[in-house]
Amino acid sequence: APSPGPCRASFGHRHAALPIPQAGAMATPAEEPKVDAPMEDAEKAEGADEAKTKDEEPKELEQDAPADKRKKVAAKSVAVNVKDATLNVLPVSFGKLFMTLTDGGFQYLLAGMRATAGVKAGRYFFETAIVESVYPNEPQGSRGPTPRQLVRVGFSTAGSSLFLGQGSDSVCFDNEGHFTSEGHRKKAAAKFGREDTVGVLLNVDASSPNAHTVSLFKNGERVSDPQVIPENLRGKALFPTITFKNVTVQVNLGPTPKAPLPFACRMVADAAADDVEVVSTKSAGGKPEVVFPVALPGTGLFDWVDLFKQQHPDYVELSDRAIAEWAEQSGAWRPRNGHGGSADKPELRFGIPLLDDLSARKVLNAIAPSVQRNYIIPELKGNITEAERKERLLKFDAAEFKRRAVVLMGDPAKDYKEHIQGLVLAEKQRKLDLDRQKAAAEAERKKLVEERKRKMEALKEEAAKKRKLAAEAKAKKEGEEKKEGDEEAKEAEEKKEPEEAKAEEAKA
Repeated sequence: APSPGPCRASFGHRHAALPIPQAGAMATPAEEPKVDAPMEDAEKAEGADEAKTKDEEPKELEQDAPADKRKKVAAKSVAVNVKDATLNVLPVSFGKLFMTLTDGGFQYLLAGMRATAGVKAGRYFFETAIVESVYPNEPQGSRGPTPRQLVRVGFSTAGSSLFLGQGSDSVCFDNEGHFTSEGHRKKAAAKFGREDTVGVLLNVDASSPNAHTVSLFKNGERVSDPQVIPENLRGKALFPTITFKNVTVQVNLGPTPKAPLPFACRMVADAAADDVEVVSTKSAGGKPEVVFPVALPGTGLFDWVDLFKQQHPDYVELSDRAIAEWAEQSGAWRPRNGHGGSADKPELRFGIPLLDDLSARKVLNAIAPSVQRNYIIPELKGNITEAERKERLLKFDAAEFKRRAVVLMGDPAKDYKEHIQGLVLAEKQRKLDLDRQKAAAEAERKKLVEERKRKMEALKEEAAKKRKLAAEAKAKKEGEEKKEGDEEAKEAEEKKEPEEAKAEEAKA
């Protein structure tokens, strides 16, 4: 395909002012050069300004993608993985549009989803567009996380958080024009909104001048400089990922772009099979499973659940503590002393009524049986009580879900013991690190106090020295002034004596 030419950011041109002829003035043939001369000068100046502007514009280093005869990835295998998405993501229009739940407190919770194909070599991009912004009703006085509408687009590793920008396993741009990497957020791009199609380009081609970078394009034009991806992400498959809230987004993984880039570039769904890693969405073992762990209080139920989730990352936890963690990851804040209640029934205390009253739990309980996913439901009291256990079992139809109870009793398994030992060691290490930090802070404080004390003593000594010198100078000056006064008095006395003698002689 022919190259559309290099991509340059448009900053506009300065135009020289043209003279305005006076009304009624007519030029004779001999005067024509005088009238045209300013116009020619202006055109030359404008051309010079344009040339200067072009010279100042950054040069696009990305080149047209070369012809590639390698086998391509199966286009149908590249899509948004609905099994690798938060439960509030609602796919519509055959998986091309994605909405979020906005009722029962979900207007405050982030949604996230990841593609089935991760880029591990070459240069590829995908597109996202905001179709609509949603403004859900809120109780009077509620102050949820800001901004109300949010979109982050980028790449993340498999199994990492679906919330881009949290941790070191992802890089992303947001609709406010910020770029986030390794927890650091900076202004690096233009804003984007409704009716904008944004493309996120990942370049991991080692031979490219922009190797190991990610760039943002809006409506086919570059709106960010290439941003370097951190070392820990290099060599790993990076999956297109979108985090959003209170918006409906359109996702295009390819093979045909909606807004072509200024250079020929292939999309993720048009990638060479060797350049991507595809995750299968087929369920292993038939029906999805719902696990109900049963344990007595004080026997480490939630420690066992944490270990289970580490070993089975495809299981979604349905619990009050999971909702609390979700809200915190979405930017909801609660004071340090706001973690009341228990692990089974925590008190949220976010100061947001629809979150604090756990309205989101009711919505989750309603939609979870409709979404074919693996679940674990760690309800300490609810799973022991027969009536509550039966009520939860009935929500998950045996024809669609495999239902399994895991009773925690007797001698724990080896992996659980190792997990608990790891937690104990980690807690001890945390306390040791905290003590070291406190000791270091105290030593630094004492050092600063001693240094300040020395400075104060030095200042006092300097002030005393200055006072002594000032007193000596004053005494010396007073002595010199007294000496001068005595000498003047003596001279006056010596001068006075002859005059008195003459006066007496005259009388005699």
